[in-house]
Amino acid sequence: MIKTFATAFLALVFGFLGAATWSYTGLADNRTRAFMMENPEMLPEMVEALRNKESAEQLADVREEVVTPFPGAVIGNPNGSKILVEFTDYNCPYCEASLEDVNRLVAEDPELKVVVREWSIFDGSEGAARMALAAAMQGKYAAFHEAMFRLGPATPETVEAAAREAGLDWEKAQADAVSDPVSVELARNLSLAQQLGFSGTPAWVTGNQVIGGAVGYDGLKEALSEAGAEAQYTSGA
Repeated sequence: MIKTFATAFLALVFGFLGAATWSYTGLADNRTRAFMMENPEMLPEMVEALRNKESAEQLADVREEVVTPFPGAVIGNPNGSKILVEFTDYNCPYCEASLEDVNRLVAEDPELKVVVREWSIFDGSEGAARMALAAAMQGKYAAFHEAMFRLGPATPETVEAAAREAGLDWEKAQADAVSDPVSVELARNLSLAQQLGFSGTPAWVTGNQVIGGAVGYDGLKEALSEAGAEAQYTSGA
């Protein structure tokens, strides 16, 4: 196991060819092993780095699907040039805490488009996710999203309260919440989350970065800045 992690570390630093050469020399069995034994705190970081690298590679295959929102399920500028994707759950306390970070980013940048993907993985949250998408179909996604987190946790009572506070046509929303387009969207989001290797919410995508967890305002802002730099480099700007 140690040798596997050591080779993985070298692969990240020098590339897989360099790691293979290093391993072939036999030095991976002594010097590298000793280094890793002296620095065991690096192992979780290495595993996370490898997971992120694999997720970024997988993102390339589904990028357009990931950044294309369910109609109306957007916070911020729906035509914005900068895109942040969030996989969220209404019964996730870290998602609730991240709402303030997202709102702050949107307030600071009129070009930011936050694509929200409803991924109901906590018990009792599917009803809220369905109603959120029904709200999107009425052009009132952001209002419901805010109300739901404020009134939660998600129960039939809080879902209805959030829907009414957001000004939804309640009868229409109830029908839309169980419609085929909403069911297909929830299944799609589950599939995308699995393909990207996410293990929980919140989870984020921006540029070529795939990010798991509540990384806070600073972490999201830095990721968006890096994504912007990547876009400029790619376009030759």
